[in-house]
Amino acid sequence: MVQERALPVLQTATANVTRDEGLRLYEDMILGRFFEDKCAEMYYRGKMFGFVHLYNGQEAVSTGVIQAMRPGEDYVCSTYRDHVHALSAGVPAREVMAELFGKATGCSKGRGGSMHLFSAEHRLLGGYAFIGEGIPVATGAAFQTKYRREAMGDTTADQVTAAFFGDGTTNNGQFFECLNMAALWKLPILFVVENNKWAIGMAHERATSQPEIYKKASVFGMPGIEVDGMDVLAVHTVAQEAVARARAGQGPTLIECLTYRFRGHSLADPDELRSKAEKDAWLARDPIKKFAAYLIEQNLANQDELKAIEKRIQAVVEEAVAFGLESPEPNPSELYKYVFAEDE
Repeated sequence: MVQERALPVLQTATANVTRDEGLRLYEDMILGRFFEDKCAEMYYRGKMFGFVHLYNGQEAVSTGVIQAMRPGEDYVCSTYRDHVHALSAGVPAREVMAELFGKATGCSKGRGGSMHLFSAEHRLLGGYAFIGEGIPVATGAAFQTKYRREAMGDTTADQVTAAFFGDGTTNNGQFFECLNMAALWKLPILFVVENNKWAIGMAHERATSQPEIYKKASVFGMPGIEVDGMDVLAVHTVAQEAVARARAGQGPTLIECLTYRFRGHSLADPDELRSKAEKDAWLARDPIKKFAAYLIEQNLANQDELKAIEKRIQAVVEEAVAFGLESPEPNPSELYKYVFAEDE
């Protein structure tokens, strides 16, 4: 029987956050959770089609990392589980929801759907249906930042890139090749592993000879950090340090966030492979409930303030659904538009 890994040392109690920062992080996590819950409702009502992979349970990772970056300037590269990464990066909820409905007003103009969200304005480099696809893209984005700064003399080029991927991806060639290049060239990039223990139906411990992914960083001479991915302040603290290192020209960091998805792999997954005991143990560590309790205990917010945030975000999500449903379908005459780059 596989032994459960002990939790990382860094916990919320060791981190500091102001009231404004705390409420911002809470609001971002609530937006992600409420948005995904609404997606499930729309999917089961037959309003949304195709494969839809939800992020419930992993909100502390997206919020903790992306909120440590500069919105609209730094780059984010996602996976097929990309809705919440897009929201954290600043893509409006209505544009994400419209995309999930396949509408022309979606962030990918109705061409991408759930797994292929993209927004040049918000520096979201895309969601990717195949595992590992986004890592080379993110590495390229980090390379162009370094090249513009060092080869072209652009002193404004100090952007940082975050590449998100799951535990299953870390057994693929792209992972190793890109970590090697990033370390060699000291690229400004964060490799963020969302280790939710399962690669679809394959338990992580059964698929790799080294289950502790963060240790793989040592092979490339880069920092590897393990963090409690159910603790937003722990993730945020680690991300802030990694972003600062990257922006200062000190190279990449591999961050392994120990987290868990509360739903099946996708909304078509009956989720029968994971034991009830395992799911219950992780549900008890809900990152949103944990952070809400922390904010109240530290007198950074009260229950009424948190409820007000939830009510406001619920309205945002409801408006996003109305916007998506009322938006037009892509025009068939534009079938070949956006396939190739076009002149402005």
